[in-house]
Amino acid sequence: MKVLVIEDDRSTADYVTGGLKEEGHDPDHAASGPIGLELACTRDYDAMVVDRMLPGIDGLSIVRALRSSGRDTPVIFLTSVSGLDDRVEGLEAGADDYLVKPFAFSELMARLNALARRSPMRKEETVLTVGALEMNLIARTVKRESREIDLQPREFRLLEYMMRNRGRVLTRTMLLERVWDFHFDPKTNVVETHVSRLRGKVDRPYVTEMIKTIRGAGYVLNVPS
Repeated sequence: MKVLVIEDDRSTADYVTGGLKEEGHDPDHAASGPIGLELACTRDYDAMVVDRMLPGIDGLSIVRALRSSGRDTPVIFLTSVSGLDDRVEGLEAGADDYLVKPFAFSELMARLNALARRSPMRKEETVLTVGALEMNLIARTVKRESREIDLQPREFRLLEYMMRNRGRVLTRTMLLERVWDFHFDPKTNVVETHVSRLRGKVDRPYVTEMIKTIRGAGYVLNVPS
């Protein structure tokens, strides 16, 4: 997941972003309300973790601004403000969950995973295009340079996730969670096998490769230059 963490306490921010990286996710960090709101409004995130008490703009105002602009990125408040009325106020402002400090990272991760399962892919597009590669989500067809590519259902889902995250390195853990819905390591080469098959269909008939292996990191779908 691509996660935005808006937290002004450095130790908490390092703890959360470090844990997310260890779990194979891709966090961004903002230490103030204005920077966090700017990132939230200009970039696409799968989820956000937001403190309520922030310099510049408080967390409630950030979430209200997001919802007013039509953005529905899932938000978890992570805060020491723990009263019942405070929790209700946070949820009514538009947050999807509320976790009180001190907290266990395992619980935060479980809550993020639950939010991700509710909205596993960014929505509303019917055709995805990366260079000469085109995917029609309604007809369930894929073409490259107008030539149709026959994909199995899991290959289609894998390519869809890669196209939605074009130019971004996707780790094995990310692919297991988002394409297979595995939240554990199955100790098999299922990812490697499917990527190899997908590459054979999408790349090998053509001069330019689009699916690249980043050694020690994962895979990336690039637009041919």
